[in-house]
Amino acid sequence: MSHSQRRLPQDPQVRALVQAMGQRSYSRRSVLSTAGALGLTGLLAACGTGGSSSGTKNAEAVKDISSSDPTVNWANWTLYLDYDEKTKTYPTLDAFTKQSGIKANYVEDIDGNDSYYGKVQGQLKAGQDIGQDIITLTDWMAGRLIRQGYTQELNLANIPNSANLLPSLQEVDFDPGRKHSLTWQSGYAGIAWNKKAFPKGMKSVEDLWDPSLKGRITVLDEMRDTIGLLMMQNGVDIAGDWGENEFGAATDLLRKNIDNGQIRQVKGNSYKQDFISGDAIAGIVWSGDIVQMNFENDDQWEFIIPEAGGTLWSDNMMVPVGSPRKTNAEKLMDFYYDPAVAAEVAAYVNFICPVEGAKEEMEKIDPELVGNPLIFPTGEDLAKAHVFRSLEADEETSLNSEFQSAIGA
Repeated sequence: MSHSQRRLPQDPQVRALVQAMGQRSYSRRSVLSTAGALGLTGLLAACGTGGSSSGTKNAEAVKDISSSDPTVNWANWTLYLDYDEKTKTYPTLDAFTKQSGIKANYVEDIDGNDSYYGKVQGQLKAGQDIGQDIITLTDWMAGRLIRQGYTQELNLANIPNSANLLPSLQEVDFDPGRKHSLTWQSGYAGIAWNKKAFPKGMKSVEDLWDPSLKGRITVLDEMRDTIGLLMMQNGVDIAGDWGENEFGAATDLLRKNIDNGQIRQVKGNSYKQDFISGDAIAGIVWSGDIVQMNFENDDQWEFIIPEAGGTLWSDNMMVPVGSPRKTNAEKLMDFYYDPAVAAEVAAYVNFICPVEGAKEEMEKIDPELVGNPLIFPTGEDLAKAHVFRSLEADEETSLNSEFQSAIGA
């Protein structure tokens, strides 16, 4: 890629700042993370558990000290923002600080939705400042926090670029009217395999049970993705009306293939190391990971959404209920919704970019990525992607316990 071709942000001030970051190499990376005939409106159904807002502090009572304290604290997942290996800095975040005068403190503090919730839930319930002004959580957990009153309503006047949110993401039922959240990135869970080690390829989850792959399969420790794919392979509409029987059939299949040694391990992000080492040949994976792995390892793997369907999810930026710097947080959100800045991030993380106009901006950053359906998906792919339906609180507890038992956690 020629860095001289990078498309700079529309705002002249932002353009100069990003240009001042100098030339750098993109490390294509994702964590775990849109248009078309179907779109995401129906796909991004609420996926959170219920809860009471009792005990939460009224967000309006939190004094906003943004003007006197030009800082913003942001908690995100690991390796989920453009990063310069040479300077050990985040170029777009540095550009934001230079543009706004707001010091951004960025931490990769979220390893899982449940574990992070467990760490901050007590403070959120008491309306206390958890030390973060932006947190980034997946749809179902975002819905939980919003319903429990643990987030502040956004002032969209401070986020004019929020108008660039893809139309198909503007209405999600876990946050009606998008009053409390903005999408950071979206992505798929599907299946992937080493093309050289398994040249006949795959079409379905059923192909993971090929006897020649025994002990060489990994699956994700995210319940909704792994069980979601298994349920769809069984003919279940995961966004529709299903219950314990359908879920139990999928967990039984998972347990069987763990017990018989077909599945090597159940992992989070670290499954990539098994793919790279060759210990794993195939598995249930996250889309952006394969893009990054292929870039860094000579295009060894193929990713597909299975014939029966894959899962679709988004991670969302929100302001916690006790944050005293909401305005600063909103200014940072606005910065990342500039299409050219969003394209800079997408060139690094390789997940579905939620910002309208970013595809055109990507043309001048890395034209090869413009046609990548894992970043800018096709209508055909979206038609095969589904969101795991909402779970009630008791249902969430019961099903998650069953899943954890199946994977031996």
